[in-house]
Amino acid sequence: VQLVESGGGLVQAGGSLRLSCAASGSIFSISGMGWYRQAPGKQRELVAVITSGGSTNYADSVKGRFTISRDNAKTTVYLQMNSLKPEDTGVYYCKGDYYDWGQGTQVTVSS
Repeated sequence: VQLVESGGGLVQAGGSLRLSCAASGSIFSISGMGWYRQAPGKQRELVAVITSGGSTNYADSVKGRFTISRDNAKTTVYLQMNSLKPEDTGVYYCKGDYYDWGQGTQVTVSS
């Protein structure tokens, strides 16, 4: 089973990006999924999670700005990021209950 993240890039503060995480395998629909990020010199931290039933939870630092969603037909989980701040810069990773870490996608927010 594999996860492939995409959608990262360079954006100015206040801008938006949408990350995608495409999953392989038929177990996606029963897997809780999450987005994590790691800033330079810092530990990896949880950003947002979504259960198999669609319930969501967010880190306090991104509440009201980020939205996690999933499309079981496309076996993909998304992270819509709005009102981006320089402190959102980092490598964003996807992980699931039944999936190992993806390779990550770089997000850089310039001030």
